[in-house]
Amino acid sequence: MGSASENGTEVVVGTAVMRIGQNSRNVATAVADRLKSINASLPPDVVVQPVLDRTALVNSTIKTVAKNLGEGALLVIVVLFLLLGNFRAALIAAAVIPVTMMLTGFGMLRLGVSANLMSLGALDFGLIVDGAVIIVENALRRLAEQQHHEGRLLSVKERLEAVATAAREMIRPSVYGQAIIILVYVPLLTLTGVEGKTFVPMALTVIIALLFAFVLSLTFVPAAIAIWLSRRVNEEDGRIISWLKQRYEPGLEKAMKRPSITIGAGVVSLVAAALAFTTLGQVFLPQLDEGDLLIQALRIPATSVQQSQAMQVPIERMVSKQPEVRFVFSKTGTAELASDPMPPNATDMFVILKPHAEWPDPKLEKAALVERLETKLAQFPGNAYEITQPIQMRFNELIAGVRGDIAVKVFGDDFASMNRTAEQIAGILRRTQGAADVKVEQTTGLPMLDIRVNRDAMARVGVTAQDVQDTITATLGGRESGMIFEGDRRFPVVIRLSDAERADLGLLEQVQVPVAGGGYVPLSSVADIGVVDGPNQISRENGKRRVVVQANVRGRDVGSVVADAQAAVAGVRLPAGSYLEWGGQFENLESASQRLKLVVPACFVLILLLLYGALGSVRDAAIVFTGVPFALVGGVLLLFVRGMDFSISAAVGFIALSGIAVLNGLVMVSSVQELIRSGMDRAEAARTGALQRLRPVVMTALVASLGFVPMAFASGAGAEVQKPLATVVIGGLISATLLTLFVLPTLYARFGQQAVKVDDADRADDGAPLPQPA
Repeated sequence: MGSASENGTEVVVGTAVMRIGQNSRNVATAVADRLKSINASLPPDVVVQPVLDRTALVNSTIKTVAKNLGEGALLVIVVLFLLLGNFRAALIAAAVIPVTMMLTGFGMLRLGVSANLMSLGALDFGLIVDGAVIIVENALRRLAEQQHHEGRLLSVKERLEAVATAAREMIRPSVYGQAIIILVYVPLLTLTGVEGKTFVPMALTVIIALLFAFVLSLTFVPAAIAIWLSRRVNEEDGRIISWLKQRYEPGLEKAMKRPSITIGAGVVSLVAAALAFTTLGQVFLPQLDEGDLLIQALRIPATSVQQSQAMQVPIERMVSKQPEVRFVFSKTGTAELASDPMPPNATDMFVILKPHAEWPDPKLEKAALVERLETKLAQFPGNAYEITQPIQMRFNELIAGVRGDIAVKVFGDDFASMNRTAEQIAGILRRTQGAADVKVEQTTGLPMLDIRVNRDAMARVGVTAQDVQDTITATLGGRESGMIFEGDRRFPVVIRLSDAERADLGLLEQVQVPVAGGGYVPLSSVADIGVVDGPNQISRENGKRRVVVQANVRGRDVGSVVADAQAAVAGVRLPAGSYLEWGGQFENLESASQRLKLVVPACFVLILLLLYGALGSVRDAAIVFTGVPFALVGGVLLLFVRGMDFSISAAVGFIALSGIAVLNGLVMVSSVQELIRSGMDRAEAARTGALQRLRPVVMTALVASLGFVPMAFASGAGAEVQKPLATVVIGGLISATLLTLFVLPTLYARFGQQAVKVDDADRADDGAPLPQPA
């Protein structure tokens, strides 16, 4: 049963249930269109109006994603044009973005991945064009060198040969680098449960996009560069790169002259990041602002539907008069279609808010509105309230069977001892900072009619237990005594006391019970009749009785609240045979964290193996792999500075970051190895290689980080989920770039492989002489 209030008007509302496997946005849109046609055929005084349409939230999140992707693409293209210094080359690299997105859309369609906040949330156009940037930059360098050597414009054949050589030089770091970036997303595919449903589509989308971008960078990009760059290629770096080189070279010299200080600074930054990480809160996912509120009112178990409605109407009128509220509607008890079982003493009140721009005070935060509502709700006694959001409530309920963010489940056999334990835990949660709306599951308090037979009294008057039970059944439950026929239809005649008479204990005591041999005696002479408090509900999980203590989290992260509560609850003495389990969002965070702790180290081992395959040296592979921990430094520190919690969304950012950091290091070390093969000293090769690869390293870092800037500062619906991921990538790329440009050459100059092995096939492909034996 439900009701809605808007300016004091009451209307009856219903619900619709979507079939499994359908697209919620398409179904909701079709229902809304159908309701419009139905409205046209209804009487003038009857109107069908949707009160809760989640399509609005879906459309808002898609709009936020599209806006972020569009702005990110624009920033990436601007960087390409500014740093490449060649309009046509930049246009070719930028063309990879729309082509990749079209192919990615096709791949998502084939795999059944829908376009939504999560599946598109980790896409970064900078990451997509990284491979193309490496190829384009090296091709431009090769074309400029050959053009300078020939002293004229190159023919198509010469351009094709030069670009082919440039592509072959970069094919190994590009192939291995892109493979590593794709590999780091594989751990997300191993997630199961709720976290798997959330993040597997994201990982699949990114992997599809990277695969298509990788193919384009090795096929379309070199061909387009060779054919379309017919004009003179500028042999000098652009103004921005020249300005950077002028400041980078002396800084690199100082860093390499003082290796202990340079490496020590890197170690200190790692320690600082580790300390900062210990202070971060932990949540499963950042809280998505749905734009609406849900207020659950819970009353004593004996409350009927009519009483609940009578108590709910004044609350609805109070809430609907708030200037920020558009309208309010409520749902009490369980509907005929029991998709959402609820007792008659519980009411879900959906508070549909106006757009924030229409609030009288646009600076008012939603948390302040919730506090005001809590103060006003306290004026209505007889209710226990819980304030959350519609989707958040349903999400928590599907996860752990409760509607709160945190659930402490007390398992045991005796409800009395379980309830005492649950009340102790609830008292601890109420004293825990950040825990709100703490309540214990109502397991008792339901009034029940208790009729206990007196066997001694029955034996004295000659009444059997069967006689008493038959009389009680007929009196309270009713008994069929005949049949009424109307044409070909028949209706049973059931005789029983009326509802009012069944509630009268005095009348029940006088109900006549037949005795052997004829005659009757009152029911009160052979049974004790009374009203007692019985069990309100008996919940079981895995075959075991349970009582749940639940709470919402406000002002703190779930991980910190649970950690404080667990430390305090550890002092509670549990009855024999009882045990506790912690659920809710914390359960998902723990499940995902445990899975990632197993697969991420295995993924790092595979990255090291790929680096060894690309560089042919364990020592060089280890030097390049140092980019991973140093990249994490910036991500952690920027999360700390922005006051954000660590979440699975941030973990995805760290995963993406490790691949990008390794790619830049791989490009630089590959160049250093080539210089060593040509006979250059290791330290000089490290310095020269770092200067040669300044432009690709800076470009890949800039395009990847700027692609996430709109997400990091977005404010639309769904931006809360994307902000941690973007923050981690931006901060990590800053620290990873500094490592690649300063610490990595210093490490290589001191610990790198002096003699680099190379097979004959690779050397023949490069068109350079084979190295002479030492």
